[in-house]
Amino acid sequence: MKFGVSSYSLYQAMQQGQMSFLEAIDWVKGIGGEHFEVVPLGFDLLENASLVKEIRKKAEDEGIELSNYAIGADFLKDDPDEVQLEIERVKKHVDIAHELGVKFMRHDVASRPPAEATIVNFIDDLPVLAEACREIADHARSYGIVTSVENHGFYVQSSDRVQLLVHKVGRPNFRTTLDVGNFLCADEDPVSAVKNNISLASMVHVKDFYHRPDDRDPGEGWFRTTAGNFLRGAITGQGDLDLRQILKIIKKSGYDGYLSLEFEGLEECRFGTRVGFENLRRIWQEV
Repeated sequence: MKFGVSSYSLYQAMQQGQMSFLEAIDWVKGIGGEHFEVVPLGFDLLENASLVKEIRKKAEDEGIELSNYAIGADFLKDDPDEVQLEIERVKKHVDIAHELGVKFMRHDVASRPPAEATIVNFIDDLPVLAEACREIADHARSYGIVTSVENHGFYVQSSDRVQLLVHKVGRPNFRTTLDVGNFLCADEDPVSAVKNNISLASMVHVKDFYHRPDDRDPGEGWFRTTAGNFLRGAITGQGDLDLRQILKIIKKSGYDGYLSLEFEGLEECRFGTRVGFENLRRIWQEV
């Protein structure tokens, strides 16, 4: 098992000019991270070939692995030609993943607002989504890269929808980036959902949330789930998820890949990431 951090966790500091992307690699290495997950927010690596080389060299110089490359995508388009253009764009990002030297890549597939995120719409859209993922996975296979879908975006968030998409794609190198906390956004019990999907995981994100029922509005800083409950990002190990049980399930499953900490709380991001990372390693040892 290798413990590391998603660059997403440090986006606040990078956005405010307090840390560059390359400095974030240094920082994660400094807190004991064994890997660094590349999530380009606010920039596009397709438009900056030199930065791709710099990221890879920086990681090699620091002796830290680049674990996963994660990008956004949306294959729900009105025009089939637009769908194909999106597929081709994502395939170019697969080429970037290869240049980075990573063997895992997460791309989104679609999102809908909660009111439209119905199972009826999902079943209708599934053939288009599966075909897009299949074509991208086939392209990635030539590099030995495993592509994946993450359980987020409300639409493809519950464990059964993720399972259905993975099985519909039907490629051994298409799996799921399993985010242990995101199931709550679809009002699914994270413990049960992790049990359901850990066997399909190519990558695991560990995060935490505070959770409140829909009749107890906590005020600013919270967002609503599909059923109208309230969530707010927490420092890992300090929120309402049963992380001990979740990590125990992961450990017993035989999963032996990357654990990537994601922090999206209101606290200062370096503080929240460091404390959460320390908690993750400690709880892992205890379960």
